[in-house]
Amino acid sequence: MTRTVQIDDLARRIKPGAKLAFAPDYGGVPMAFGAELLRQGTGDLHIVCVPAGGVLVDMLIGNGQVRTLESAAITLGEAGGAPRFQAALKAGAIRILDATCPAIHAGLIAAQKGVPFLPLRGLIGTDVLANRADWKTIQNPFADEPDPIVAIPAITPDFAIFHAPVADRFGNVQIGRRRELATMAYAAKATLVTVERITDENLLHSELSAAGVLPSLYVEAIAVAPKGAAPYGMWSGEYDTDTKAIAHYARTARTEAGFRDCLAQLLGMAETA
Repeated sequence: MTRTVQIDDLARRIKPGAKLAFAPDYGGVPMAFGAELLRQGTGDLHIVCVPAGGVLVDMLIGNGQVRTLESAAITLGEAGGAPRFQAALKAGAIRILDATCPAIHAGLIAAQKGVPFLPLRGLIGTDVLANRADWKTIQNPFADEPDPIVAIPAITPDFAIFHAPVADRFGNVQIGRRRELATMAYAAKATLVTVERITDENLLHSELSAAGVLPSLYVEAIAVAPKGAAPYGMWSGEYDTDTKAIAHYARTARTEAGFRDCLAQLLGMAETA
């Protein structure tokens, strides 16, 4: 049964060495959860971005909590590159598993289906494939002529983590059209969710609402975190992305001292939220 807990209790479920799948910037970034994770300092993490990461992943890298990064991109969008990711990359401080958007989704879908891999074609001949020893080029077993395909191994996160607008008291979570959130949850061993609010209405009661709901079967625990995606916006329309705040981070976090100021600001905001 899904439990509703405090957000610090939610973050304490993450142990050193855990593999975490995070939602993309447009799909419910769990920034409030991330602030607790940063405060607790849990390290040696393997982060899977579904399929790309932004400020939260950059801050975890800057705080020395990431061992392995598996992602199609780390970017701050119009604000530019992710400064602590770039610094860690140059210093060789993290292990990079470079990927593409389809490859990330293929690995998660393989885990969801309980199969060891899923095939893709578009990677053949790319530098991405050349630098991923764990991706294997195999012969299509159904072709009579040479027909190479790439086997993408299953990605099974310990936790899928995202922020959503609402959950009901039964543990069902509204995800709307963000199907990557369902993919993450189906692939992961457990799913942790922060939400703007909890409603007494059963989100699965109506056929219209049920289509955009992740059932409680896939959700281990929920915490209420108003504006829990900020500075990113909430796709349901509660609030917009604070582009000035992201641009400020992009400029300030270029130096270690500036990053520490940004980190202190984030944690201070989380404490007073």
